[in-house]
Amino acid sequence: MAKLMLVVACALVDRDGRVLIAQRPENKSAGGLWEFPGGKLDKGETPEQALVRELKEELGVETETACLAPIAFASQPIEDFHLLMPLFVCRKWTGQPHPHEHQALKWVRPNALMDFEMPAADRPLAAQLRDFL
Repeated sequence: MAKLMLVVACALVDRDGRVLIAQRPENKSAGGLWEFPGGKLDKGETPEQALVRELKEELGVETETACLAPIAFASQPIEDFHLLMPLFVCRKWTGQPHPHEHQALKWVRPNALMDFEMPAADRPLAAQLRDFL
């Protein structure tokens, strides 16, 4: 049985209803593809705590766990593990997002999310998010 890996993702949604996506660095797996920001949980973290930390590390923005609302999840077999990735929506944060760990950031309309090449686990989340928003 494949090892289960829990990774969290966040859709930052601005006042205009646009969603922030981030382009993975070329030197990482799935390099160049667009994804929702997030990452792995550290030991002892809840998914919400991990997202607060990851958003600060990856984008330089600050939010609180109360500002994160789970809306969907992806369950995807990937090579030698099985990925479980809940997607949270966040509409309230402080700071301007900057690509600290990504090549680029882009604000896109929900109906345009499927126009971007994404990792397999992010694609169904993009479709669910588009329908949700």
